[in-house]
Amino acid sequence: MSPAGRAVPGLFPGAVEAFDRGGMLALVGSLGTQLREGYAAATATPALPSAEGVRSILICGMGGSGIGGDVFRSLYGPTLAVPVVVTKGYSLPGFAGRDTVVIVASFSGNTEESVAAYTAAVERGCRVVAVSAGGALASLAEADGLPHLRLPDHVPLPRAALGYLAAAPIGIADALGLIPPAADDVERTASLLDDLAGRLGPDGGDPSAKGLAGWLGGRIPVVWGSEGVAEAAALRWKTQTNENGKLPAWASVLPELDHNEIEGWSVGVGTPFALIVLRHPGEHPRVEARVTATLDLLRASGLDARQVHAEGSTPMGWLFSLIMLGDFVTTYEAIGRGVDPTPIPVLSALKERLKP
Repeated sequence: MSPAGRAVPGLFPGAVEAFDRGGMLALVGSLGTQLREGYAAATATPALPSAEGVRSILICGMGGSGIGGDVFRSLYGPTLAVPVVVTKGYSLPGFAGRDTVVIVASFSGNTEESVAAYTAAVERGCRVVAVSAGGALASLAEADGLPHLRLPDHVPLPRAALGYLAAAPIGIADALGLIPPAADDVERTASLLDDLAGRLGPDGGDPSAKGLAGWLGGRIPVVWGSEGVAEAAALRWKTQTNENGKLPAWASVLPELDHNEIEGWSVGVGTPFALIVLRHPGEHPRVEARVTATLDLLRASGLDARQVHAEGSTPMGWLFSLIMLGDFVTTYEAIGRGVDPTPIPVLSALKERLKP
């Protein structure tokens, strides 16, 4: 994990009780349990389609329900013989057809983009699997006689159910024989996350998450990850900063950012920003050289930077350890500013305005 930073200014005794009224820290700490339970449920999804002749895998979902697709693509996309594509919108790519497995995820089951994607996939004859805690997606799958993986409904928000949502495509693809058996890797990763949760939580002895939140100090995070497992982790840090931390943020990927973004960090630009670089043992050998050279150049702009290193012994462990740290950091960021990380008033207001 990362070296500790200064204490989070607002994390006085009783701050968690005062401001984490939605219980986000406990939900973040349940990631290992969710992954373990979600994988077991997904591998047991009834009436899955045949995998014979599958030529592509398409995972559809929005927001917190869509991040599971990014996780799956980061873990398995580089090694599978068929392409893995993640879509976040109403439409499907032109290649989607009878030889495409389409996994449509919506935690509520009512996300309009995901329902539209499901309908399009059915119309094209794709091999569809629906994933939700209920809602319209569950009803449609039942009416169409298609497989539906029902998620637990005790988690209040999609972003807090990442373990279930990420385990869904992993377990489904495993059951179909599209990926190597993942049971041992899932259990190893879940155990790692259980340990991390104890260390990074409010009563834990590892200061990494609280220290990083204090170091950020309300600045706008710029999160970099190397292509592969750190790409999905960087995206998760960005979106959790938005939803938990109530702050703008962005995520970029190495080596692509070395061909454009770095020019934007001219002298004097870096002050309101803080750079976090997510590292893992599976990086391309040239990435390490790029990180060192890039940071040396950008420090002249006043951009403050920290590197965060993954834990674990497999890509799944690396990815989820980076995700869990980010989930804790963004939650502590909110609490340190006296903000409950759980409610999402702006997103909720937008949904109300868009209701037909």
